Amino acid sequence: MTKSGTILGIDPGTNLLGFGVVRINDKGKPEYVSMGVLDIRKETDPYAKLARINEFVGGLCEEYKPDHMAIESPFLDKNAQVIFKLGRAQGAAMVAAAQHGVTITEYAPRKAKIAICGNGSASKEQVSTMVQKTLGIKIDTKHLDATDALAIAMCHYYQLSSPLTSSEGTGSWAKFIKDNPGRVK
Repeated sequence: MTKSGTILGIDPGTNLLGFGVVRINDKGKPEYVSMGVLDIRKETDPYAKLARINEFVGGLCEEYKPDHMAIESPFLDKNAQVIFKLGRAQGAAMVAAAQHGVTITEYAPRKAKIAICGNGSASKEQVSTMVQKTLGIKIDTKHLDATDALAIAMCHYYQLSSPLTSSEGTGSWAKFIKDNPGRVK
């Protein structure tokens, strides 16, 4: 990732879809931009819900011009129908981002919780508290789906900025080889 850029985080759902936008400033630090929830609980047609998700995420891409979209991957639930529905919601969001040329990365809920709280079993409230502290913002507790989306965006920021995962980071093999051509045979 370049030093600056914008990450759109998505917590997909067929009733509530959370989003969070984080911009990486010129110093490489994350800054809060926006967050919210698409509430489609009143929509009864499941295919109309998918169309709304696609349109909504497309609108977010037009408004914030993200370089990256980090999206929570569906997790196995007791009810297989739940994972299918979440997968469809995720797909509708992914298509919208892809149509706007946004790079898409999926993260398991547990990975985002570990990145933010250091605990893969952290509650939504714990995630919200850590996101608030990290970004220096105050969030109403009614926006837990949106704070989950911000956590996904922050997880992606950490992934991109880590020298252990970046192909050009300070701790990568590619950088070592480039900086030390005489030491590599």
